[in-house]
Amino acid sequence: MTETFDAFVLRNDDAGFRAGVEQLGFDDLPAGDVTVRVRYSSVNYKDGLACLPESPVVTAYPMVPGIDIAGTVAESSDPRFEVGKEVVAIGRGLGTAHFGGYAEYARLPGDWLEPLPPNLSLREAMALGTAGFTAALAIQRLEENGLEPGDGPVLVTGATGGVGSTAVNMLSGLGYEVAASTGKVDEHEFLRELGAAQILGREDVSAPGGPIDAELWAGAIDPVGGGTLGYLLSTTRYGGSVANCGLTGGSELSTTVLPFILRGVNLLGIDSVMCPADVRAALWLRLGSDLKPKYLTEGITHEVGLDGIPAVAGQILAGAIKGRTIVHL
Repeated sequence: MTETFDAFVLRNDDAGFRAGVEQLGFDDLPAGDVTVRVRYSSVNYKDGLACLPESPVVTAYPMVPGIDIAGTVAESSDPRFEVGKEVVAIGRGLGTAHFGGYAEYARLPGDWLEPLPPNLSLREAMALGTAGFTAALAIQRLEENGLEPGDGPVLVTGATGGVGSTAVNMLSGLGYEVAASTGKVDEHEFLRELGAAQILGREDVSAPGGPIDAELWAGAIDPVGGGTLGYLLSTTRYGGSVANCGLTGGSELSTTVLPFILRGVNLLGIDSVMCPADVRAALWLRLGSDLKPKYLTEGITHEVGLDGIPAVAGQILAGAIKGRTIVHL
């Protein structure tokens, strides 16, 4: 290993906030059982938040952001991960409390790592990353609560984003009838290519008409929150479920108990950050098999280097990113 390596570093001290590519040494890395030669990371909404001068998610500086990591083991004191093994890691405290994936090397606890699943390359694993894992977890929770292909349309909100686009493609691949909502009128064809059979505008799903409204959706995946989540609860069919995994539309929720006590609607909270180890391991296997998006590396994914992170971070917060952006180290 080289003595120094490139990293995208956030600093916030007496000299003010700075973000840019620097040279770090291995003594700069935090404690951990395994040192990984990072090959790819990705840009998620949380990474965009981390890059803000007054970040609501970073707990200490300096910080290397990047909540996703895919690479090969360079050093290890954990017998589960020998040198040369290909591994992935997402969530936990990566990129917010513990140096993350925007560096050529990362050191982290072995318990945070997963072996690269069969049928996934390192690049494909990061084309999925936290966004794809979250979409898959939402689908699995919907299935556990009774959703099956043939039950009726499943609505995905924020459908051109990372979670939304992978969810549309995964659901379509599983045989579901997929509806997608977006505020980007020029991306309807993109969503149709991913498998959406019906497309709604953002204004169509932005607020409920009443505590309960027409029963439209067998289930829904919602990375948006806010008024959109209220709309979904009021329009989900009897016994259906809404899986919420984001707040790009706001953290406030206005609803009543009526969808729950009159229609038996389930509101499922989706957390990929602290997902239990057994669930995480099994779901990564599914991401390499039945949940692997058909258009993962073609239509969904874009690629940048470390120097491209600031621009993409700003765009993802503004809702201007389509699909997934991976960072190639």
